[in-house]
Amino acid sequence: MTVANIYFAHTLLDSIADEFLISKATIGIVITISQVFYALGLLLLVPLGDILNIRSVILYQILLLVIALTVVSFATNSIVFFIGIGAVGLLATVTQTLVAYAALLTRPSERGRIIGLVTSGIVIGILLARTFAGIMNDLAGWRSVYLSSAAILLLLISLLLKKLPTKLYEKSTLSYPQLVFSVVLLLVREKILIIRGLLAFLIFISFSTFWTAFVYPLVSPPHSFSHMIVGLFGLIGVFGALGANWSGNLADKGFGQLTTFIALLLLLSSWFFISFIDSSIFLLVIGIILFDFAIQAIHVTNQSLTLKINTAARSRLTAAYMIFYSVGSATGSIISTNIYTYYGWKGICIFGFTISFLAIIFWLTTYKATKKLLLKVDLSKIS
Repeated sequence: MTVANIYFAHTLLDSIADEFLISKATIGIVITISQVFYALGLLLLVPLGDILNIRSVILYQILLLVIALTVVSFATNSIVFFIGIGAVGLLATVTQTLVAYAALLTRPSERGRIIGLVTSGIVIGILLARTFAGIMNDLAGWRSVYLSSAAILLLLISLLLKKLPTKLYEKSTLSYPQLVFSVVLLLVREKILIIRGLLAFLIFISFSTFWTAFVYPLVSPPHSFSHMIVGLFGLIGVFGALGANWSGNLADKGFGQLTTFIALLLLLSSWFFISFIDSSIFLLVIGIILFDFAIQAIHVTNQSLTLKINTAARSRLTAAYMIFYSVGSATGSIISTNIYTYYGWKGICIFGFTISFLAIIFWLTTYKATKKLLLKVDLSKIS
């Protein structure tokens, strides 16, 4: 539920644009702001899990997120709205702290499977965010989406107080400034992180390009769907995301590279089906399932392979990897609305296909280097 808050706007962009008189070409800035601040949160907040009580970090961050959502829901002008959305993006990074916490609580041999389960929950939350936002927008307006989310998170806090396990674990001895700087060092020094991060950057440009522009052709002729119907397409993506849950297991067994390649091919092919958005809802549905399946499989595999590097730096590695994700999402969202405004859905599909093709080329050119690096990590754990 926490991560869903930065994806509600995908379904609400046209309503928010009408409310605050923002043009269609620039409304993608809403997604960009949330993703940029999400990246800042990854750098500044997620590493706190390595030096503070991670359970307390999670609970307090969710409480602050509730306050930020309330600000968004009562915003009277675009400035207040943008400030609130930025705060939501910053604090929604609690999701990645939960990923690091899940990795902490599991054995190394099961880490990929557990990360797969947690990441599936995150991706499902992202996809259902569109469904939830579409329904609430039609029933009570876009503000009700953020206000009801704040109420749900308050209930979540009470549940986590009872259910979130308390576990003693080794904390980093670094100071907070050293901790933040160490994230930057990871981004420079860890080659597996860099390779997998750049791959994430490309696939999430593709992901954000599709979902940011998705609402416009569906609310326009020939379909003229309501926001509620548009939101229901998020349910379709859930099937694809659930289907990719096995990718964590395959990464644990040494098939991470093969899984990535197959998923990249599926991602590339999905754009063919997605291009029929105006003429065939059936083909669009197939495309969405393939698209979300591929994104989820690559994302889970990336995280599983990245967290192998150093378990003591779990929060920082998660933060460093997800910075690529956020920058990719922010890039895709701001480009997407501009492409759609000037070149329509055909332009979106050509751009998405091109980025997906570049991701395959990147995977092929880094295949041997990644294989050697992963072998080196595995051998170091044995010794």
